[in-house]
Amino acid sequence: MKTPKEIAAFEIVKTLVEHGHRALYAGGCVRDMVMGMPSTGDIDIATSATPETVRRLFENVIPVGEHFGVVIVVRRDIPFEVATFRRDKGAADGRHPDSVEFVNEKEDALRRDFTINGMFYDPLTETILDYVGGGQDIAGKVVRAIGDARLRFTEDYLRMIRAVRFAAKFEFTIEEATWASLRANAAGILRISAERVFMELDKILLGLHGDRALVQLHQSGLLGVILPEVEKLAGVEQPKEFHPEGDVFAHTVRALSLLCAPSQVTAWSVLLHDIGKPATMVVADRIRFSNHDHVGASMAERLLRRLKAPGALLENVYEVVDNHMNFINVQKMRLSTLKRFLSRPTMVDELEVHRVDCLASHGDISNYTFIKQRQAELSVEEIRPPALISGKDLIALGLSPGPQFGKILGEAYDLQLEEKLTSREEALAWVKNSYIVK
Repeated sequence: MKTPKEIAAFEIVKTLVEHGHRALYAGGCVRDMVMGMPSTGDIDIATSATPETVRRLFENVIPVGEHFGVVIVVRRDIPFEVATFRRDKGAADGRHPDSVEFVNEKEDALRRDFTINGMFYDPLTETILDYVGGGQDIAGKVVRAIGDARLRFTEDYLRMIRAVRFAAKFEFTIEEATWASLRANAAGILRISAERVFMELDKILLGLHGDRALVQLHQSGLLGVILPEVEKLAGVEQPKEFHPEGDVFAHTVRALSLLCAPSQVTAWSVLLHDIGKPATMVVADRIRFSNHDHVGASMAERLLRRLKAPGALLENVYEVVDNHMNFINVQKMRLSTLKRFLSRPTMVDELEVHRVDCLASHGDISNYTFIKQRQAELSVEEIRPPALISGKDLIALGLSPGPQFGKILGEAYDLQLEEKLTSREEALAWVKNSYIVK
């Protein structure tokens, strides 16, 4: 049974064909179809119709890139990119073509990035059209640039990270000439906007096999250009009694491999949780990384700001990295301290980072297990209950507002968390006995 998106895409193609134009599905949706994978992404449409013609044939058209032959057709409230078959000419900015020339479908296929993404599908005849050997490379599990790899990358340097992402996601190898060109042109990634680089890295971390991608980014030279803080983890040794897996880079790779459908905050936090280690490494009785959590949090904040990441992600990753070493003492915490710890807004992400951090090193997850047990035992109301008393209550008791209020209310709340004060009346009596009656 077709999805609403498939029905709408079919209707667009059918309309174009009925008016004498060639129209085909293109790109990732065709690749996924050939691989027998469910396609959750967009269905892009390539056509012989010009943007002007497309605008005449459909009611709701958004001219996002008409100069490059691209418009958005909205059908059944779903947007579809409809692009005229074209050949790109030049790319002075390393991203956009200087100009385009409208051509036939075969020539259009030849200007695309990788063979696995260069196939077309005719939904009317249910036929795959493969002018670039994409089917063969899928069968061989290969990511290969179409034509001259150097030219493909200089047209849009972001394709280098995309090559790594596809290879990792599908567990493919990158074809030799494509890999050589990628390594030779790695510095060109600096010509791509930080926002686009972030989006591609985000897809890597939230997709499959982010660990494989990180290794290939390192081997290609891309990592040192886009994430030098992570690149510096390679070769930073750790005490073997705690880290038998190897250096800090090896640890980070292993931690990423243990994630399963992580949140965005968790994924970025795992990648960045130890970036403070190179700057804090000291060799005395053994290798130590004192305060690497706090140093790393500040570094993670600067890194994500440089990539123009969303503010909420930046703030939450800072908190997770800054607190990722605090699990060491959870089994010794007072009940009030533990409850405050568990009530942290980023606790879900912090706990998952702690789990993979332990499994990627010494393997002891007893603190993780302890926290999970305590979370099961304590309700949300018990972990973070409303305060029994407020500043108004202190004023009613005759106390004058001032710095002491915070101290009194903090102590009262700790006793409440310790379950030593269980009602407003008990809390008021405690204040009277502790701060009023002498």
